[in-house]
Amino acid sequence: QVQLVESGGGLVQAGGSLRLSCAASGRIFSINHMAWYRQVPKKQRELVAGITSGDSTNYAASVKGRFTISRDNAKNTVYLQMNSLKPEDTAVYYCNAGVVVNRPYVYDYWGQGTQVTVSS
Repeated sequence: QVQLVESGGGLVQAGGSLRLSCAASGRIFSINHMAWYRQVPKKQRELVAGITSGDSTNYAASVKGRFTISRDNAKNTVYLQMNSLKPEDTAVYYCNAGVVVNRPYVYDYWGQGTQVTVSS
């Protein structure tokens, strides 16, 4: 069993910063991709940022230049540094990881979500 536990969400004023963390634990051989998604009520979950095992990154156009994703493989942890936050960044943020439990199979896991609220 693999668990993803997120932390770092909260309430911040527009223009402020937050740093989200997501730590994976359990039966892990290795982790392929890691990513952050977000969701607001009545809308589909959307990809915010992703990072591969080789540290290649990709970002949604709406956050490029403001958010930075990184990972610490020794700690099985992914981070999302969010700067210059805007009210439209308000959402529940979910961590996602592709975990190799038994080679060569990769299983998709999700965290429980952490609320980020940006006030204007």
